[in-house]
Order: sequence, then structure tokens, then C-alpha cells
Amino acid sequence: MLHTVTEWLWWERLWLPVNVSWADLEDRDGRVYAKASQLYGVLPIALCLLIVRFLFERLVAAPLADVCGVKDRLRRTVEQNAILENYFCAKASKTSWTERRVQLWFRRRRNHQRPGLRKRFCEASWRCVFYFFAFIGSIVKPWFYNLKEVWAGFPKQSLLPSQHWYYFLEMGFYLSLLLSLTFDVKRKDFKEQVIHHIATLTLLAFSWISNYIRVGTIVMALHDSADILLEGAKVLNYAKWHKMANAMFVVFTILFMLTRLVIFPFWVIHCTWVYPLESYPAFFGYYFFNIMLLVLQMLHIYWAFLISKMLFKCLFSKVTSVNTSQMHSTMRSDYYIWKKKN
Repeated sequence: MLHTVTEWLWWERLWLPVNVSWADLEDRDGRVYAKASQLYGVLPIALCLLIVRFLFERLVAAPLADVCGVKDRLRRTVEQNAILENYFCAKASKTSWTERRVQLWFRRRRNHQRPGLRKRFCEASWRCVFYFFAFIGSIVKPWFYNLKEVWAGFPKQSLLPSQHWYYFLEMGFYLSLLLSLTFDVKRKDFKEQVIHHIATLTLLAFSWISNYIRVGTIVMALHDSADILLEGAKVLNYAKWHKMANAMFVVFTILFMLTRLVIFPFWVIHCTWVYPLESYPAFFGYYFFNIMLLVLQMLHIYWAFLISKMLFKCLFSKVTSVNTSQMHSTMRSDYYIWKKKN
């Protein structure tokens, strides 16, 4: 049974075009090809990146936070109340406190679960640095500027050492982000982040096995280019350089819309959907890869909507007043949900 499943899983027609077999992708005559067995090396790289991130945040980002004056806000101690504590954690009921006292308790209790400013500053600094160097490493490839070169000789495209390390560092980075989601700052789009990381890792692993490495490099470069500015804007915002942060966020929004809503669907997906058919008939891997790209595109549209809302607030609202009103609204909401149940 297991042998049958393995044979079906590695059936050549799932991964490769017609008239191409795994034997054609064996290393010979100085030509080196990507192999599925090499993907086991991604996990050690992800663990190494987690260690590097830990050291970076403490030896580089934390001192930088001190220089920039980034400090965690002093949070008031929450009064001990077992009934409210149980309700906050497991929706329990009944207390004799006044309405105002309950509101204050919910506010302080919720604040104790929020990550500190320094933690967010360190996380954003690490991602900004990684995206910057990853992007620099991707744009030196010749096919980045000529999409026709992506399919020249496909799938018998020899793997360069720089491609190997670039791809594995990117896969290791996204795997490290997936592994660290439980202790990273939890955001409103947590579920979308999980879907994004899984879809990205699936795309990268599949493109490695099927030798879609060149187009995979372009996809990662487009993502990294805008993410550099996003994380940079966060760092500036946490350092309270709000004008510079807002200016960088505006530039990020323009670049995000250009790369994710224009270049990605009309250049990259067009490149993967149309150009391959000029060289070989469609096969399962062709459809699978393009479907995964469309999943990413759906996430791009969702994030474009959220970013547009944030940009509107950034340009036409006072950030502090918006955050304050949202905070009090959430506090009242927590209280009235509790009151209704009691």
C-alpha cells in the first residue's frame, strides 16, 4: 500500500511535462538540478534563522530600540477578581463590582495580554533586515528582467549555487515565521498569515521539485520589495518618527498596489499561464502551480483592502484619537457582553 502511494506521489506526470522523466534531471556533465530530497535541509535552516533572529533582536534590535527611545508603556496592575478572570479566560459569570470598575478591569486585563512596544520593534527590525538582503540577492538574476528567460530550456535548467542558497534561505525564513507565530505579536490577520505562509511554502517546495525555480525567484522578489518598506515603516512608527513612518507607508502602499495588483497578476501569472504552453502541453503541476498563485492573489486583494483603510486613516485622521476611540469601544463592548450574560 505504502509503495503504491509513493509511486503515485512521485509519478512523473504530476511534476514534469510530457516526455520528461526524473532520469533527465540527474546531475551530469557539470549540470546540477534541484532534488526533492534536498528539502529536508529547510528545517535546520529555519531553526538556525530562529537562533539568528533571537541573537539579532537582543544584540542589535534591542540596543537600537534604546537609542531610538522605544520603551514599553507602564501598565497598571490588574486587581484580583476570580469571577472576572474566569469570564475573561472562559466566559464565566457574576460579580458585585460597579460598572466603571468592571470597565477599568477589562481594559487593564486586556492590556496585559498585548505585546510590548520593544517586542514589536525588534520583530519588525528583523523582518526588515531579512527582506532587504533577500531582495538584493534576487534582483541580480538575468530572468528578473526578461520573463522569456524564465522558460528557456525548461525544465532542464541547471541550478546555480546562489539559487540554491537563496531559495533555501527564503523557505527557511517562511518556515521560521510559521513556527514562531505562536509567540510572535498576534495580529488581526492571523489566520490570513497562516494561509499565506503555508501557501508560500507549498509554492516554493513544489517549484523546487518541478524546477520552477526561476519564476519562484521572481515571486519572492516581488513580495520582498514591498515588505521592506512595510517593516521599515513599522520600525519608524514604534520609534515615534511618525512623519517619516507615514511617508514610508504611503510609498509602501503605492509599491504594494503596483507589485501585487498589477505586476503579479498581469506579468507573473501571465508568464506562468501563457508562456509554458508555447513549449509543452499543460500537466498537473502547471495547473497546481497557477492555482496556488491565484490563492496568493486573493490574499493580495484582501490585504490591499486593509492597507487602503489604514492609508485613509493615516492621511485623513489623527492616529492617536482613532486608537483611543477603538480602545474605549472595545472596552465597552467587553463590558456589555459580560453584563448581558449576567
